Amino acid sequence: MKGGLKLAVDLAASLAAAALKAVVPRVAAPKPKPPRKARARAAAPEKPPVPTRSMPAASDRAGLHRCEHGARHYRIFKPGMTTAAPPLLVMLHGCGQTPADFAKGTGMNALAKTFGLIVVYPAQPREAHPTRCWNWFRPEDNRRGAGEAALLASLTRDLVRKHGADPARVYVAGLSAGASMALALARAYPELFAAVGVHSGLPAGAARDQASALVAMQRGDPGLRLMLPMPTIVFHGSHDRVVNPRNGRLVVLRAREPYPALRGTETAGQVPNGRAYRRTVYRLGAGRPLVEHWSVAESGHAWSGGSSRGRFTDPKGPDASREMIRFFLRHILSARKRASLTRAVPDAQDERSAGPAS
Repeated sequence: MKGGLKLAVDLAASLAAAALKAVVPRVAAPKPKPPRKARARAAAPEKPPVPTRSMPAASDRAGLHRCEHGARHYRIFKPGMTTAAPPLLVMLHGCGQTPADFAKGTGMNALAKTFGLIVVYPAQPREAHPTRCWNWFRPEDNRRGAGEAALLASLTRDLVRKHGADPARVYVAGLSAGASMALALARAYPELFAAVGVHSGLPAGAARDQASALVAMQRGDPGLRLMLPMPTIVFHGSHDRVVNPRNGRLVVLRAREPYPALRGTETAGQVPNGRAYRRTVYRLGAGRPLVEHWSVAESGHAWSGGSSRGRFTDPKGPDASREMIRFFLRHILSARKRASLTRAVPDAQDERSAGPAS
């Protein structure tokens, strides 16, 4: 009897415990809190990934330009910077050179990358001249609307448009025959170029054919008077046996004529372990240089301060490439000025006076 009673009591206790578990919720053990930074990241809404925009790399590419005046291959160097509307520099090689050789010798691409310029190197083919000289001396090639001058002007305008260059900062420079063509081009299209660089070249209009070109190279020739102003920087070696240094002085004389009253200051310098030089700067009052003349002592027919990797260079001279860029970037041709020059060009092109020589 007692055993049966104990069994009944135990059974009742088990049933009561089971019923209690069914009605009382089970309390879970607390989870460890995440670190404070993790909580902040979890609380913040997720942001969409930001697309990364890499800066364009510098490029050196070949191109071909065609127009009604002919066609020319060229190389174009872009500095790879995001600057809106960069300046454009047209570089015309000398006889016996190619765009690649001229770029190496002048070192202009490295400077263009530093200063943010686009540089184009048009190529003169052997079909146009046996030694790849620009035909700067031929009237049919050095006047507005004709031949090589018109072709190069067309190329320049096309590249300004295609590559978004600044039309107010377009410049042209060259060596020897390229320098002479640069002068002819700037004279024929003053509304297109804000300044010109002349290394070992001759004045515009110094010759009419190949025979007179050889005479002018040997003796010097004053060429044609410039009726419109064109900022000009000139380099010439004092011992140039190909193009008489007198031509450099005559280029300076012609460049000064359109300005009313330029004041010249001359300084002497010496490249460390290199050549001596004389630099003459012409300004209106205390303004920016409008004409510069660098005479490099004992230098021949070669690009001053150039690299020995290219032909016709003199590494011991002052850096003509850097000085030209420095000079160019001081000059801007506003839209109003470009329009004014365009209207004035036809009258200026009629001027054929040789004027005084020195």
